[in-house]
Amino acid sequence: MSARPVLARQRSLVPGRVLAGCVAAMAGLVQAASVQVDLSDAAGKPLADAVVFLESAEARRLVKPQPGVEMAQEKRQFVPVAMVIPVGTEVLFPNRDTVRHHVYSFSPAKKFELKLYTGTPSKPVLFDQAGVVVLGCNIHDQMAGWILVVDTPYYASSTATGKAQIDNVAPGTYKLRAWHHRLPVGAPALEQALTVTATGTASASVRMAGLQP
Repeated sequence: MSARPVLARQRSLVPGRVLAGCVAAMAGLVQAASVQVDLSDAAGKPLADAVVFLESAEARRLVKPQPGVEMAQEKRQFVPVAMVIPVGTEVLFPNRDTVRHHVYSFSPAKKFELKLYTGTPSKPVLFDQAGVVVLGCNIHDQMAGWILVVDTPYYASSTATGKAQIDNVAPGTYKLRAWHHRLPVGAPALEQALTVTATGTASASVRMAGLQP
């Protein structure tokens, strides 16, 4: 018996919508673009540790938790001092100091408390709501940290040169938002419209005024 009719019959058993979905997914990967953002302060100097992210209804449907995320305490500081994560991500808070810490947040996006501890708590903290989460230590008042929880898979932080790059962005129209932990408490992220096409690299620039020392 020839194998060709059998293979043809097997192909016919694959639903057309499954094949179409696979083709669309492959096309999306091929068409993924990059977004480059230049960030500066009010004086025009490069701004490090700023966060940029792209929002849209389509992006919201693509959000997935980020695995293996940690915000440590080292030398009585949060490390990193600020981070960005997608909604649904769990974060561990290892204490690498020789003293105990008491990590907490009263922010509406996530209220939690890790009472006096050393080492790494066995249970991570789930961040299931978008927004800015301000962290503190109930023992060391000088300690402060920030976690920005975003409802999109497209985000990046700026380097010392003030540049941030978001890769693998699907073509579409987005709201580009920029945030920095030195913005006044409660201040919204800056925003502008941005269109990403299937070819080339989209670019934007953001100047952030009103940053606190």
